[in-house]
Amino acid sequence: MKNHWMKARWIGLITVLMVFLSGCGKNHLSTLRPAGEVGQEQFNLMILSIIIMLFVVAVVTILFTLAVVRNRRSKRGEDFQPKDVASNHTLEVIWTAVPIVLLIILAVPTVYLVFKQADTSASVTEDGEVNPEETVINVRAYQYWWEFEYPAEGVVTSQDLVVPTDTRVYFNLLGADVKHSFWIPAAGGKMDTNIDGINSFYLIFDEDAAEETDRLFYGKCAELCGPSHALMDFKVTALAEEDYDQWLADMQAIEEPVQASSEDAQAGQEIFADSCMGCHATTSTGAGAMGPNLTNFADRELIAGYLEHNEENLQEWIRDPETLKPGNKMTGTYDLTDEEIELVSAYLMELSVEEGSGDLEALEESRHGGGDGESEDEESPEDDEDEEEGN
Repeated sequence: MKNHWMKARWIGLITVLMVFLSGCGKNHLSTLRPAGEVGQEQFNLMILSIIIMLFVVAVVTILFTLAVVRNRRSKRGEDFQPKDVASNHTLEVIWTAVPIVLLIILAVPTVYLVFKQADTSASVTEDGEVNPEETVINVRAYQYWWEFEYPAEGVVTSQDLVVPTDTRVYFNLLGADVKHSFWIPAAGGKMDTNIDGINSFYLIFDEDAAEETDRLFYGKCAELCGPSHALMDFKVTALAEEDYDQWLADMQAIEEPVQASSEDAQAGQEIFADSCMGCHATTSTGAGAMGPNLTNFADRELIAGYLEHNEENLQEWIRDPETLKPGNKMTGTYDLTDEEIELVSAYLMELSVEEGSGDLEALEESRHGGGDGESEDEESPEDDEDEEEGN
């Protein structure tokens, strides 16, 4: 009996801890801590639905308890027969009308928000072209990395998404190989990226929420897409409008590949041009490449989506990408010696566009210096040295 009691105590303790832990989360990753208008609206709708469900559970539980307590055999006697209420019109109206009213209370805001959040008409002009007055980003999902194209600005990047705060950011989603799902938990709900059609929606990133999270949020693929699905994440940097415009200007200024400065990096650039350039771009143009765009590789948070951003991990990724991210398309595409890998990694670590924007550069330095949780999120195929392509 004592052993059974101890087991019950442990089970109870674990259950209580699990309940408390289920409420834990980080501002940059949790849907329960919305970081923008869309996320907040969806959160409020979720709270409304929970309140309605709890109301129903409470009413049913109270009625059930009263029925059991008041009609116990020991209290009513052996010959007690409950009253037949099958034809009670009052009760039938109540238990029919109440659920209808509750459904209407939930349906009205749900339908309103569905149509409101699906309205992306402002992202295009009357001629069907991209509206240059709005922030529009084309998202292409690959196994297992993400490409982000800013069509109005002529900029392409991969893995690290940069967005402005306090404004609508419109996303056009497309899958390049299989179905994926684009999801930034703190900003709003997910949406599929199909290979046979474009899905569009918008998100808004709150400036105050961005400051609380060091302007860093996380995105994920929410659709099982292959053996490395769990590693198909990406980083989102939410910048104030002025800093965002500066970032775009820095990217647009790179019309030719950045020239390496050190001797090792220069040698690595030559090897990269011979071995990797066929799949990877090092300028801010070139959407739809076979592999991730590496223009700002040195500015990214992670390597291969989950490794700390340093040369040691970069070299390991180039050397054996299949072990780190099974099923990626970079595996077996070329064979470099250890010396060549060191030279290529030295070159890639110089691919930065932030030297001209002090605020953004300081932000990246603070993140890397403080360990802002980069390795913890195995983020996605990210940059992953993407050089690999499928990261």
